[in-house]
Amino acid sequence: MIRAAALPALVLLGALTACGGAKDGNVAEAKPPECPALPKEDYVWIPGATFAFGGDARLPEEGPARDTSVAGFWMATHEVTNAEFAEFAKATGYRTLAEQNPPKLPGAPPEMLIPGSAVFTAPTDGNPNWWRWVVGAEWRHPAGPETNIAGRDRDPVVQIGYEDALAYAKWKGKALPSEEQWELAAATGGADRNVPVGKDGKPRANYYQGTFPVRDLGTDGFTGRAPVACFPPDDHGVYDLIGNVWEWTTSKAGAEINVIKGGSFLCAANYCARYRPAARQFQERGLGTDHIGFRLIDTARPAPATPAPDKAG
Repeated sequence: MIRAAALPALVLLGALTACGGAKDGNVAEAKPPECPALPKEDYVWIPGATFAFGGDARLPEEGPARDTSVAGFWMATHEVTNAEFAEFAKATGYRTLAEQNPPKLPGAPPEMLIPGSAVFTAPTDGNPNWWRWVVGAEWRHPAGPETNIAGRDRDPVVQIGYEDALAYAKWKGKALPSEEQWELAAATGGADRNVPVGKDGKPRANYYQGTFPVRDLGTDGFTGRAPVACFPPDDHGVYDLIGNVWEWTTSKAGAEINVIKGGSFLCAANYCARYRPAARQFQERGLGTDHIGFRLIDTARPAPATPAPDKAG
């Protein structure tokens, strides 16, 4: 775990997590739209395929595009929610990395050696930094002790480090997806599906509309995290692969760095636009933020039975 080592350089989190710029979800705002009921299916089958993994057109770290084969697997229809993670914490007594004292590294400021985490705040004339270390920020209090998740059981859980996500997955008998598995699901979810805006001009995901980081217009109905499965699913039946919160994958990008996928409600067209299947970002495993969550896959469950072919009459 290298969480404390990163603390003196929190200003660099803008580069690490790439997209930022909105209020915390607990700030009083216009009433968000009503969301449909959660899907009945917890997991859906993602058929195996050989597909074009990565891309050449946008950002250097996405390429080169290359044919990659991935076996089929079951993917959770939505991101892990506050309610689901609360059940885990209650049953096991688990404490996340943000709830623990960071290791005492030489030179680290004393105020950064107590439990807390990284929180995005819109820059001001007096404080141009986008990210700050907030004492007491953790999954129950995503932006600090003055915030909470009361009434937000269905929101995706955030302030989760990679180790925390793995612990939950193990408790559930499931796993986290690799970058290849995640991207297969997103890339094969159907045309005009895992995109921020559909052909009808309506948002298909929770992302930042307006000029980042000045103002999020909330055209999609939200100016912070949205409850899971508020937006239409893709053709597989998976929700929110694009936008809402970044999602951890098991794929490494360095000794203590993993790839996160999907973008978040802080991603804007004028800044990073990483709400695309091929987009990727690198994140320190020991450092959660208020716009990173995760979802599970199930590789142990057998594939669905193949329907028998129609017989000629």
